[in-house]
Amino acid sequence: MININYEETREELIRKNLYDIQKDLTVKRRNRTAIMSLLVAALVLTLVYGMLENPFIYTLSNIGNFFTYRYIFIIWSIITGGTIQIAAIILFKLEKYKTKYGYFLIGLSAIFLVLTAILPALKDEFPFFHILHTFTSGLHALFLFLALIPFSIWISQENPRLRLNIYIWTAVIYAGSIVMLVLFQHSALFELWFFISNILYLLYLCMNLFEEAIIKKSVMLLMNEDDLNIAIERLFVNLDKETKRQEEHKAKEEKKKNSQIKTKQ
Repeated sequence: MININYEETREELIRKNLYDIQKDLTVKRRNRTAIMSLLVAALVLTLVYGMLENPFIYTLSNIGNFFTYRYIFIIWSIITGGTIQIAAIILFKLEKYKTKYGYFLIGLSAIFLVLTAILPALKDEFPFFHILHTFTSGLHALFLFLALIPFSIWISQENPRLRLNIYIWTAVIYAGSIVMLVLFQHSALFELWFFISNILYLLYLCMNLFEEAIIKKSVMLLMNEDDLNIAIERLFVNLDKETKRQEEHKAKEEKKKNSQIKTKQ
């Protein structure tokens, strides 16, 4: 059984100037888990919402406006738009992507998706708002395209091993959406294809880019280690949290001993 003294490990890493690397590794693992969980939740919510009514007949807007799902439509837009925005921003920062407009464009994309859900899409009753609804939905797709495509091109240049897969994902998302629109026209199928494929693409990027970043950091920590089993265990702990826990345990034991001594006296 491997026993690790987290306080000593923390002090050793500080002495070797590796503590910040281990801390950054912990943050990256935590961010990966959080953002991938959010993306999966958004994916499930999109599927559930799109299936509330027949997606072959009704668009996502129809489902939200023709039936009693208006608030669900707005909630879906906030969660999905926000999740896509957060995932993109985290990936931008992870890869140190230098962009003037990427953050702004991905933010506008999320805003226009929420506006699309808020604006009524009832052509006969609110023709003006229906036009605005159609306009904002188009802007959402446009700004998402303008934010993610340059980033995808940059990633494919920085990571040649991902280049072919990124090109395939891009074709699946945009060519696939156009094909679904031509084949099924006024239905939710092309919208579901667009959102689901974008979410899956972000999941793919998160999995690969975080894995690469974590491996790079891990190699730096594992260098010159005599016992790899202990070294690997160190990679997967939050040293600040574990050190605090050990200190609290020691304090409790010390308090218990003192109370026992007083009782004997």
